[in-house]
Amino acid sequence: MWRNTSKPPAGLPDWQHDNALFRRLVEDVPDYGIFLLDPDGIVRTWNAGAENIKGYSAGEIIGRHFSAFYLPEQIEAHWPDHELRVARETGRFEDEGWRVRKDGTQFWANVVISRILGDDGHLVGFSKITRDLTAKRKQDELLRRSEERFRLLVEGVRDYAIFMLDPDGNIASWNAGAQQAKGYSAEEIIGRHFSVFYPPEVIASGWPERELQIALEQGRVEDESWRLRKDGSRFWANVVITALRDDSGRHIGFAKVTRDMSEKRRVLALEDEGRRITTFLAMLGHELRNPLAPISNAVSIMQLEPLASERLRMCRDVIARQVVQMTRLVDDLLDVGRITAGKIHLESAAVELGGVIDEAIEAMDPFARSREHTIRFGREVSPAWVRGDRARLLQIVSNLLNNAVKFTGRGGRIDVHLRRVDDKIEVAVRDNGPGIAEHRLADIFNLFVQGDQDTARTQGGLGLGLSLVQQLVTLHGGEVSAYSAGLGKGAEFVVRLPATAAPSGVTRDAAHPSLPRARHVLVVDDNQDAADTLAALLQGLGFHAQTAYDARGALAALRVLMPDVAFLDIGLPDMDGATLAQRIREEFPEPPALVALTGYGQPSDREQTRQAGFVDHLVKPLSADMLIKAMAQLFPGDTQVA
Repeated sequence: MWRNTSKPPAGLPDWQHDNALFRRLVEDVPDYGIFLLDPDGIVRTWNAGAENIKGYSAGEIIGRHFSAFYLPEQIEAHWPDHELRVARETGRFEDEGWRVRKDGTQFWANVVISRILGDDGHLVGFSKITRDLTAKRKQDELLRRSEERFRLLVEGVRDYAIFMLDPDGNIASWNAGAQQAKGYSAEEIIGRHFSVFYPPEVIASGWPERELQIALEQGRVEDESWRLRKDGSRFWANVVITALRDDSGRHIGFAKVTRDMSEKRRVLALEDEGRRITTFLAMLGHELRNPLAPISNAVSIMQLEPLASERLRMCRDVIARQVVQMTRLVDDLLDVGRITAGKIHLESAAVELGGVIDEAIEAMDPFARSREHTIRFGREVSPAWVRGDRARLLQIVSNLLNNAVKFTGRGGRIDVHLRRVDDKIEVAVRDNGPGIAEHRLADIFNLFVQGDQDTARTQGGLGLGLSLVQQLVTLHGGEVSAYSAGLGKGAEFVVRLPATAAPSGVTRDAAHPSLPRARHVLVVDDNQDAADTLAALLQGLGFHAQTAYDARGALAALRVLMPDVAFLDIGLPDMDGATLAQRIREEFPEPPALVALTGYGQPSDREQTRQAGFVDHLVKPLSADMLIKAMAQLFPGDTQVA
């Protein structure tokens, strides 16, 4: 035990004087047990605080193992040895738990054990500081139990079944929420085992007893599964079981809180089904692009060839228009999936909306003329600048025009108005078609919803266009509304987008790039029709084109005749396009320009092909203009071929 000294002996150095004062300070602290242990856990010193807390005098405890302060079950579990091991390995151990005084009473202790090393770095012992927190813990426990009892005794709670179980799992209390959720009155259920709420197969598995065991071991258990009402019907329940103990730590029962989650589970199931449908639509869209590619290529070839037969020209133009419509449907399928999954990316730039409308009307003109429609465009503001993604703004206007053309009878009139209202730019598309019934205006923008059609579905469509318009407009910070005076009185769709200032240094893009001189091109695609028609289209545009239908054939063709450009399908069967691109760069010192050919066109897809070494990324199906533009960008110095 440290010695008490009223003052240091005369002539002691200052540091020895300080040490003596420090010893006396530690010895006289009454509220903290502060003492030393040797490396084996034997008590070597004792202070007044330790005697006050634990009841031992210095002569009674010095020389004994510090496990004398622990409960028998703690000693049996080797908890004192664990404490020393952690302190020895990490430098410090802290814990709160029950400890034993000399007279056998228990107290709640906060314990800190610190490692002490000698000058040579070897362990010489441990310091141990103990504080009696019994009073504080009792106060905290009383407060916790008071709050818990208050919560459990609130009979007015009807959304939660709140009741208590005895230590064996028998129901000891019942509230109004429990009666409402489970159907039993208090007289019918108190005293019965709580497993009565579980389906027979769950009872047979032993799960109710296991729940109580987990709650007892870990303090609480939470579960979601089927439960039974009094009438035998099932409901999906969220259950929390909490083990309850008294001040001495004795287990006195369980608190059980149950909530009926049937409606939430139904909503989640519907949302999950919606996600699966969206995923299916996206996959369907990608798969449809494969047959669309050779059809589009074939039509482009036909458009390059002079046809003497008026009937054949009519058939060619019909196919061309329907390919455009099919491509639009496929794009809508893909975009709906991307927006729903949060994977769509919007560019942000100043866009002149009048030019977007001009382009949309020009693209829609063949379809409108086939139905003998007149499209008129009235500008009330010019220029009209908004901020957004030009391609997506074009998609918005195109879908509204397509909707108007599709649902308006032959010889109809479609009016497009561009105007500014306060700080918004408005685009209004009005038709004199069949109109929209009042009860359909509220849900016309929902997915798969269409206007009233005859039983033959002469207008067709998937009900995606207007939903896509609304979602894209919302992503641009705008809003879209539908108006109709009723059936037979036409319809009007109005898009409102925030106006923005005109950018400085506005320049016009070239309308059509010039056709580059003849180049050698290799087309690699496992879809032979797609490869052959794309090669034929390239030949029709003045290029020398060859085909290969797999990676092995592509490498063989490259060894014979090195082309200027290689169009590589990403989804090849024997080797994906990215791996093939790597092989080409490794094998050929001066490889051709590599262009990715794929049905995936998101920014993340383009970034992957860029990292794989592709100089361009083209999305199927391709048009002649897309090919010309791509080649012109690859070889800007080439001249027009004859």
